[in-house]
Amino acid sequence: MRNGTHYRTCHLCEAMCGVAIDVKEGRIASIRGDDKDPLSRGHICPKAVALQDLHEDPERLRKPVRKTANGWQEIEWDEAFSIVAEKLHGTRTTHGRNSIGVYLGNPNAHNHSSLIATMPFLRAIGSQNRFSATSNDQLPHMLASLEMFGHQVLFPIPDIDHTDLFICIGGNPMASNGSLMTVPDFRGRLKALKKRGGKMIVVDPRRTETAKQADDFHFIRPGTDAFLLMAMVNTLFSGGLIHPGPAEHLIKDLDLLRLASMPFTPEAVAQRTGIAAATIRDLAQQLADTPKAALYTRMGTSTQTFGSITTWLAYCLNILTGKLDTVGGVMFTQPAIDLIALGAMSGQRGHFGARHSRVKGLPEFAGEYPSSTMADEILTPGDGQIRAFVTVAGNPVLSSPNGRRLDEALNGLDFMVSVDYYINETTRHADIILPPTAVLERSHYDIIFNMLAVRNVSKYSEALFDAGPDSRHDWQILLELAHRLEKLRKGGKLPIRSELGWQAFKRAGPDTIVDMLLRTGPYGTDTGRVRGVLEPATKRILELLPKQHPLRGLAELSSLNPQWQRLPKGLSLKRLKEHPSGIDLGALRPALPGRLFTRDGKINLAPRRYLKDVERLHQQLSVPESPNELLLIGRRHIRSNNSWMHNSHRLVKGKDRCTLLVHPDDAKRLGLKEGSTAEVRADDRLVVMAVEITEDMMPGVVSIPHGWGHNREGTQQSTATAHAGTSINDVLSDELTDPVAGTSVLNGQPVTVKVCQPEQQPTPA
Repeated sequence: MRNGTHYRTCHLCEAMCGVAIDVKEGRIASIRGDDKDPLSRGHICPKAVALQDLHEDPERLRKPVRKTANGWQEIEWDEAFSIVAEKLHGTRTTHGRNSIGVYLGNPNAHNHSSLIATMPFLRAIGSQNRFSATSNDQLPHMLASLEMFGHQVLFPIPDIDHTDLFICIGGNPMASNGSLMTVPDFRGRLKALKKRGGKMIVVDPRRTETAKQADDFHFIRPGTDAFLLMAMVNTLFSGGLIHPGPAEHLIKDLDLLRLASMPFTPEAVAQRTGIAAATIRDLAQQLADTPKAALYTRMGTSTQTFGSITTWLAYCLNILTGKLDTVGGVMFTQPAIDLIALGAMSGQRGHFGARHSRVKGLPEFAGEYPSSTMADEILTPGDGQIRAFVTVAGNPVLSSPNGRRLDEALNGLDFMVSVDYYINETTRHADIILPPTAVLERSHYDIIFNMLAVRNVSKYSEALFDAGPDSRHDWQILLELAHRLEKLRKGGKLPIRSELGWQAFKRAGPDTIVDMLLRTGPYGTDTGRVRGVLEPATKRILELLPKQHPLRGLAELSSLNPQWQRLPKGLSLKRLKEHPSGIDLGALRPALPGRLFTRDGKINLAPRRYLKDVERLHQQLSVPESPNELLLIGRRHIRSNNSWMHNSHRLVKGKDRCTLLVHPDDAKRLGLKEGSTAEVRADDRLVVMAVEITEDMMPGVVSIPHGWGHNREGTQQSTATAHAGTSINDVLSDELTDPVAGTSVLNGQPVTVKVCQPEQQPTPA
């Protein structure tokens, strides 16, 4: 690696911050924000500086390791690939294709090379027992997008740079940098919002880092957001405040939504939510009266018992008040690599409930079962029982509910392999660990988070350091395993044409595919003078061909589509390399009706699965609350990203952030003292941790941060284990799910809290 300054994207969280990395004598000398990056504009969060820690971490695996009676032993790549392929093939041959389970972790979404190689790998595995972080995160948003707009990843994104009112419910973008709203430097953008006379309102059971910057803040009881939003919908109808604006001619079933909202008056839900009826009406009135406004919901509303209804209603509120597809409202992105249009062209808009899990009967979404049933599928005997397991960049023992039960399940497998460069709480169960290169040793193009960004941008980052001849990128690992599995399935040898195809795929690599997608996309090849001839021809093709014809799909994607005539052209990998800080493709633009993928070209305001669940919501209105019940919620810190950033010393140093947050009134009632130790219990699941008393919590609510608990026996000693913390998922039940989507209930589960007895005091890690 040559000395000098190198520009790339930090992809350790959702923000896509541009960084400038100074290299001297082959080592990182400094990391700072890139002022020329069109999206982050010089901003970085603490995680970006930790890129150096992850790259230089001596605890990171560099070669495959195999578990032996004497501990972990390094082995060569060819031997590792052979063992894994033969074990997985043997399991499938003996027990059937569904006897192999696969879990894909959150980091895969940040990695274009892994995304491109995952599909051939999954096809080679051939199992229906697929899981991912989706059902512990954004699944309700994907389902609402599929039901209402016709595509599972067509997300309406707040136009934060132009809005005058930002209502944030159950989200903390000050810590997360967005999440389904890629927004680096949220603090700076919020200052700009307020400077132009705008305001932010936050609704949350905790006064979060974001809430502390809000103009108005309201506590809400966990799991009751659907009541609040339904009452806001009720207010819009009863007050004559329905003004859909540009979307008015696109919506259908408005009356069904009105009827569904009728029982949920602000007075009816006030006690349940903890928000006064007058406040609820005022929230709806402000949203309706502010021309440029956006309502945004996230993890706190997604991962709860009414997560699906809540997300649907949030979309509805933006639509009913004319905020969809308008500047300053919520808009659809137009990324340079348009997975939305690519998926639609190939018939992959998304699907839901095509089959159900073997044990609990939970619905699949896009081919995946909810992660909360992984342990069931491993522990329950019978046809289709998972006997071998594959994890790729994931740590579900810490990120899925009832982690101790999943521990038990993974420990009893016949075989397990993990693609990961740490021996962590999940991979410690593996027989083989295949470590990919680290983030600075591979190139990067952000396919997923450009679809979620508050501004259209495009940026490619070359590998900063040479990975070395004895390293493998994740895409190389996945393709090699897929290739070997296909050969074993075919009796040890593939037909010449198929073999040549595999070899060509391996040689081309993901960057070649990225270049092709850029050139053929909406910002792609500039045809110059002949555009005047080609564009009318493309328009004629779109008029004549059937809607499902593949040539029509290609024409719609092409930069020649008249819909894209105002977009900048000439984008390619070569051009991005010439602009290492990235290229600005412009602000979000109105995109309807062309961006709709429903069969009838209409926005479905009242999908039947939501209307059916409104009955359950209505029944809960009359269920009495327990006066002393404590509800548990999670939380996130800007120095952390789920379970995978605790190996950086600079991110975990300082005071303990893995504490139980308790309101002073609850602490007094329970006899808890600041810094003392408490037991948090739900049924037979319990954790013990230090208490932090704060008025930032709503009375009746306690909070444990997500992603900690690095204290399992057999986990590699590391910076993470030295700051082990406690896993919230050791308390949460895997029996509780949102019945509509199957999403895990990670917020709002009831717990008991009491003073910890001396014999229960935790042992220092």
